[in-house]
Amino acid sequence: MVELVWLIPALPLAGFVLLWIFGSRMGDPWAGWLGTIMVTASFVAAVVVFAGLVKGPEQVYDQSLFTWIPAGSFSVDLGFYLDHLSGTMMLFITGIGALINLYSIGYMRGDPRFPKFFLYLNLFVLSMLMLVLGNNFVVTFLGWEGVGTCSYFLISFWFEKPANASAGKKAFVTNRVGDWGFMIAMFATFITLGSLNFAKVLPLSPGLATGTATFIALMFFVGAVGKSAQIPLYIWLPDAMAGPTPVSALIHAATMVTAGVYLMCRINPILAVADPNVSWLIAWVGVITALIAACIAMAQMDIKKVLAFSTVSQLGYMFLAVGLHAYWAAIFHMITHAFFKATMFLGSGSVIHGMHDEQDMRRMGALKKYMPITCYAFIAGWLAISGIPPFSGFWSKDEILSYAFSAGGVQGYALYAIGLFTALLTAFYMSRLVFRTFYGQEKWPVVPAPEHEDQPLAEAFAAADEETQAAAIALVPDLDLAFQPEPRHSTEIGPDYHPHESPWTMTLPLIVLGTLSVVGGFISLPFNNGQYEFLEHWLEPVFELGAPAVLDMSNGLTLALLCVGALTGLAGIAFAYSLWHASPERAKAGTKLEPALFGNGFFYDLTIARFMGGPGRAFANGLAWFDRTVIDGAVVGIGVVTVQSGAIVRRVQSGYVRRYALGLALGTVVLLGFLVTRVLAT
Repeated sequence: MVELVWLIPALPLAGFVLLWIFGSRMGDPWAGWLGTIMVTASFVAAVVVFAGLVKGPEQVYDQSLFTWIPAGSFSVDLGFYLDHLSGTMMLFITGIGALINLYSIGYMRGDPRFPKFFLYLNLFVLSMLMLVLGNNFVVTFLGWEGVGTCSYFLISFWFEKPANASAGKKAFVTNRVGDWGFMIAMFATFITLGSLNFAKVLPLSPGLATGTATFIALMFFVGAVGKSAQIPLYIWLPDAMAGPTPVSALIHAATMVTAGVYLMCRINPILAVADPNVSWLIAWVGVITALIAACIAMAQMDIKKVLAFSTVSQLGYMFLAVGLHAYWAAIFHMITHAFFKATMFLGSGSVIHGMHDEQDMRRMGALKKYMPITCYAFIAGWLAISGIPPFSGFWSKDEILSYAFSAGGVQGYALYAIGLFTALLTAFYMSRLVFRTFYGQEKWPVVPAPEHEDQPLAEAFAAADEETQAAAIALVPDLDLAFQPEPRHSTEIGPDYHPHESPWTMTLPLIVLGTLSVVGGFISLPFNNGQYEFLEHWLEPVFELGAPAVLDMSNGLTLALLCVGALTGLAGIAFAYSLWHASPERAKAGTKLEPALFGNGFFYDLTIARFMGGPGRAFANGLAWFDRTVIDGAVVGIGVVTVQSGAIVRRVQSGYVRRYALGLALGTVVLLGFLVTRVLAT
């Protein structure tokens, strides 16, 4: 059955082609159903292939379809590499992709470009499958670039709004920085090992010199930082919220942003040979990203922005696990994160749908009685990300923290402490979101006044009149793009409006994902000396060359760390409850935890915008002048000299025979005169 692996990406490809040809004729909702059926069929094929991988004697299946790039001694086959890692990835990519396609049928209903949206979704799933199933780095890079291109199409899907178009371009350009690192790493790998096929590169990696392995690992890490939105390249992901909510769920929950984590886990044999400081660098970048993103999420008012920064933070946990060589723990958290974050993104989309496109939490409240299914599904995701047992996020997050504690030393304990504190912040800001959205008082009938004086600059810019905005933009170019206002106040919401539950096409995926958020962690439980850690045992063959970390702790210490993690999550929830659910007076005190420093992301994005609008633009203009004047001037000058010289020489070639005869005669006279003078001189 594993030989059918080609069918898994072929089905979304067929869906893309059919929607390209017939989508506009099918319209709404049939184009959506076609896209959903094709991705669902891909999931069914993935289940069949996965069953064959489980029952088969081989742990790796390398299938080559045809030679894609023949170039002398260099050739690249288009094929698929199926092992326990790629088999796991393909399951939740197609499974969650099918649920998001179904959800989109209800969410995108009535959109004028309804068929095109599902065309992009099928192309995105195809690209992601090529990324994880490719049997060499070039095919993986093809999928890598494919998901980047599709993210541009999907984030800027409603391109009529300048903010959406700008967010799509920002994501595309930022990811190009990471793509540079990926390409350099590929070049270095081929020069060193003579191949880009995983079946050859991975077994040969332990023989790499330390310096070479370090360089390759660092370059791949640059690519992963860009795709998975780690510091300093995380700025594109929060702005990507401009796209439709199903896009946010597909890109930020289960697929594209986890590509960097997959890549680092795939090259685990190279990381094992590289300098140990590379692994510590990965771990520190991950944990610092997790902490900073959690701080920023505490002050966001847009429900989707909170989830976006939460995604950045959770990706930081995954990189922390990779840096600790706890590769399977990173994949474990990737899977559980796909469950609970997709639940919450789709839940936020259901809220936005029921609130007439309102995204500001200050205009919500008491939605539980109007949207019970959405509420309960969202609560399942909330408790999972908060680390409350027995929900899925508790097991995966605490597994990573346990590996940090087990690493020991100053760095290990510091990573554990920062990770634990970040877990406290996570429970707090996610509880803040839940209490302000689904509980408390109904706030949508009246536009609320600012809750505190220290408002984020984005809101101040949005509230200013046109003259003030124009003056600010004159001082800081592109300031309007850097300060896109977070809340979108809907004019349709008034005192007589009542939110409503979403249709079944949207609530059914919520129920399925909410259930997985509860039970998904049971695929690996740290009890009975690892007997129930099924996922770890399943992935062991993939990471055996990567010097995987061993969690050598007693059952008592393991239980103690689990209790600490659970109590941390409960403390964050309790603190948020005391502020945002107990009384309006306490809620006013909670606004002190929303400073402008956090609300504006430590002004990092603003600093980049100011630099690019000031010195960056001047530098670019200088380069353009140099290119136009010096480079192009030199090229044009050579051409002008050539043309003018040719015009002068061309006069000699007149075409008249008498002139040629005269020239011969004159030449003969000159030659004879020269000979005569030479004879007389002797």
